[in-house]
Amino acid sequence: MLKSLQRGLAATLAATVGLTMFAAASFAADVKEINVSYVTSPFNLQVMVTKLQGRLEKEFGKDGITVNWHEITSGAKQAQAMAAGSLDFGMVMNSTSVLMANAAGNPVKIVSAVSRPSETFALVAGKDGPKTIEDLKGKTVAGPKGTVLHQMLVAAVDKAGLEQNDVKFVSMDLPKARAAMLSGNVDAALLAASLVIKSVEEGAHVVTTASGLVTPKLVLASSAAFVEAHPDLVERVIKVHKEAQAFIDANRDEAIALGAKEKNISIEDATKLADWAGYTTSLAQDDLDSMKADMDFLVANDLIKQVVDLDDVVMPSAME
Repeated sequence: MLKSLQRGLAATLAATVGLTMFAAASFAADVKEINVSYVTSPFNLQVMVTKLQGRLEKEFGKDGITVNWHEITSGAKQAQAMAAGSLDFGMVMNSTSVLMANAAGNPVKIVSAVSRPSETFALVAGKDGPKTIEDLKGKTVAGPKGTVLHQMLVAAVDKAGLEQNDVKFVSMDLPKARAAMLSGNVDAALLAASLVIKSVEEGAHVVTTASGLVTPKLVLASSAAFVEAHPDLVERVIKVHKEAQAFIDANRDEAIALGAKEKNISIEDATKLADWAGYTTSLAQDDLDSMKADMDFLVANDLIKQVVDLDDVVMPSAME
């Protein structure tokens, strides 16, 4: 009787495993292609390693699934593409863009983490420009409105005991803000990554970085519809993402050299950017607290009308 019971359990287990494998295969069979974004700035080594080493192609090729890469660098545009169904994964999005998308009725889920590049974002002034935040009183700062850089400026001004209207803020994209700062048309600029390095090389100086003021959070995201329809594929994309990070950890010099070539920058600059990046594959409670502060900033600046429930936005996989 015991042997009969064991045979029965074995048959049940085999059937269960078979059904599970069949279900997973069915999910994969429903998808012929996966559309993902390719975002290299500020210095996203995980996504560069993933693309340049063909890691997603190797993962999904066995299922006959084609991987299409799209250079959509704007988080807002990635969210719009997800809403239109033309993008399945935002391989690198700022968490603020995800929050704004959800607040606008476009459900985007954070499924994993990419980095916390606090040192990559900075307030930069020209050679004879302000040296401290206090020196910004009565001065003009240029940068992109509604971004983590703008939030950094507000936090820095508040921390220095100044009023926001003590500093004139002019909305401008990063290249234009840098050019205006270097030409003396504005007193300081909000910049990121290689633009900070290049500006310092040209005589400018960093007044402050985001460190200690705000925490930029870059994440891997997917549309709610795709997450619900294809959880197995989402899990596999996360696996590839984590494997890319493991490769970077084990082969740092090789990975940095790969990124330097892709970005057409020196190994020295690439190493700086990698050192500043704060790579990760999981969020922590501090990140969730930071997102709540981010939403307060967005509401205060009339960029969203109301906060969103993070339990609906951040998937458990992002915390693992």
